[in-house]
Amino acid sequence: MTDPSVRVGADGVARCWWCGDDPLYVAYHDREWGRPLHDERQLYGLLVLEGFQAGLSWITILRKRPAFELAFDGFDPEKVAAYGQAELDRLLTDAGIVRHRGKCEAAITNARATLGLWEDGETLDGLCRSFAPAPRPRRLRAGDDFPALTPESTALAKELRRRGFRFLGPTVAYAHLQSAGFVDDHLDGCWVPAPPPPRPGPADVAPA
Repeated sequence: MTDPSVRVGADGVARCWWCGDDPLYVAYHDREWGRPLHDERQLYGLLVLEGFQAGLSWITILRKRPAFELAFDGFDPEKVAAYGQAELDRLLTDAGIVRHRGKCEAAITNARATLGLWEDGETLDGLCRSFAPAPRPRRLRAGDDFPALTPESTALAKELRRRGFRFLGPTVAYAHLQSAGFVDDHLDGCWVPAPPPPRPGPADVAPA
């Protein structure tokens, strides 16, 4: 992170510096990143995309997101968990996505691990929430230490791997906590409002 501060865009709005002026990136920053997300299909889909990002820029993945959604049946874990060799071969010849065998195989494995959570009466939402750090007393600003991983994301990655998830580590886990709103990493001065406090109570009931 080279310039951890807000910048005012051509529209006069102050945003986190990293989204720049790319309309797709700006829309993602304004409407999605850091917004609390609890839907299981969306959380699984986010994990898929974050796994594919490894070694690439996030904007590259955002531009390919529609193709990923189509290729992976709308990120429906039940459908992806049923993929076999034919579906894997299809993914590896799909020019619209990132054709990486390990990442494609991990997406399928992680769908099955998601179903495993549900079968145990748990959810991705509840599991991630259980590793979310306490809210910061204030938002980060220039001069602060901007983490790429944290003890919580390290522990979350370890637990996800124990539950059968693959191709993720502490950095991917932290990116997931950030993007799904379990951590508020919008910068001080950014227009996006702080999210509400985490929902109290036990993890959501697994999908029927």
